[in-house]
Amino acid sequence: MSRPQTLGELKRSGYRPRTVKEEMRGNALRMIAAGEEFLPGIIGFDRTVLPQLQNAILSKHDFILLGLRGQAKTRILRSLIRFLDETIPVIANTPLNDDPLRPLSAEARRIVAEQGDSAPIEWLAREDRYREKLATPDVTLADLIGDVDPIKAASRRLSLADPEAIHFGIIPRSNRCIFALNELPDLQPRIQVGLLNIMQEKDVQIRGFPVRFPLDLVIVYSANPEDYTNRGNIITPLKDRIDSQIITHYPTTLDDALRITTQEAWVARDSGFALHVPPFIREAIEEVTFQARESEYVDQGSGVSARLSITALENLLSNMERRAAQHGQTETWSRVSDLYAALPALTGKIELVYEGEQEGLSKVARLLTGKALARVFKRHFPGAYKPRRRERTAGASGAGASGAGGSQSAARGPSPAGGPAGPPLPLDDSSPYRDVIQWFSGGKKLDLSDEMSEREYREALEQVNGLKAIAAKHWRSGDEGEIYAAMELVLEGLHQNSLLSKEDLDHGFAYGDMLQTMFSGMGREAE
Repeated sequence: MSRPQTLGELKRSGYRPRTVKEEMRGNALRMIAAGEEFLPGIIGFDRTVLPQLQNAILSKHDFILLGLRGQAKTRILRSLIRFLDETIPVIANTPLNDDPLRPLSAEARRIVAEQGDSAPIEWLAREDRYREKLATPDVTLADLIGDVDPIKAASRRLSLADPEAIHFGIIPRSNRCIFALNELPDLQPRIQVGLLNIMQEKDVQIRGFPVRFPLDLVIVYSANPEDYTNRGNIITPLKDRIDSQIITHYPTTLDDALRITTQEAWVARDSGFALHVPPFIREAIEEVTFQARESEYVDQGSGVSARLSITALENLLSNMERRAAQHGQTETWSRVSDLYAALPALTGKIELVYEGEQEGLSKVARLLTGKALARVFKRHFPGAYKPRRRERTAGASGAGASGAGGSQSAARGPSPAGGPAGPPLPLDDSSPYRDVIQWFSGGKKLDLSDEMSEREYREALEQVNGLKAIAAKHWRSGDEGEIYAAMELVLEGLHQNSLLSKEDLDHGFAYGDMLQTMFSGMGREAE
């Protein structure tokens, strides 16, 4: 069925206009009743942000999304167009998307008065009904509201007092649309004042023109709490006119974080190489982000964007591609060492509490990666230490506790990754890692690099007694490549628990015995 092309045809079609907020409310109710996914691609907000967003739409509210960077605020705002009708009619060649039955602009009213039912109609798609502006300190009232255009007046021989001499800004031109203003606190207070009448009375004040018409639009905002409190603020009268404030957040579970990264990262490569990433490597990438959001070195007020995990995964895949290309391999498996090759994705995404502090961005990024690997190791493999006496005898009688066991040793203490609180008991014959530790205690070292070929990498790991057996036992995978990656995870986990040393080399790094490394270091210092 063809759409009406003139005002007369539109009237005969039975068209009844409704406001943008009525459109969004009606379509949202229909989707909720039908059980449709409310905002496809928005993950982790099902019980928090989305119910509040639904209530704001059903209440016909203008609203603000308040949250740290990388919390999908802009994506949510841009997704709002799905609640609009597929198309709406507008009077052709008018600046304000004028409703044919309720024209606002002087041009539209003139066209209807002159042409009547023959006035031409255009149809505006929902994709063209979202307008967005980034609030920056240089934004002016003319940008947002409008100004008198002397060139327009001269070319059309209009008086400067003629309403048709006005050049409208982006907000009036967003009539019958959704208008989003990102990073609202960065807008100068005197410019925010210009929004007050639009939010409440729908007045547009342009120089001396008393232009009044009921703009039909939904105004939505985003803001970062850090900007809100430090770089700028939202003036109180404007904040009072924003009907709903919705707080966003980072994903709270590992599963949600994994789904977000999988959805957003560029993983479908066209290089022709088969790139295999074991699940525990994916977990480690997400754990780095979780560790950053908990770290005392990282400025938590600034936040740690979900883009950290996304770009880290992309860097890891690129490192794998580079290795495969160098060695002429058709497939490769990711390694723990690939995570350290992805450090540039971390250093640009975190801000330290004190700029230029002693730790430095690179050191903090390495520390966070190590803590993440320690957590993943603990999740999939047995603990690196025997339980201390009070842990083994918890709930036992005093007599039983006294006879439970052996003297404690002032062995190696906890690592930054979070080893046991207090000196651990030494390893005994029951430890699953005893063969691995003994191999290194004999003075041997293991050099590894993210640039080794698959054959070199596997041959190096197979030298360590008992390493493959412990990896295969606890990482039950039919994929041989994943077993070797798990073998490196065991070594990294033992290092993070201060049972193995790790030395950075020009070509990679070397694992060794912790005590021997400590003594050799003391000897070098003495010299």
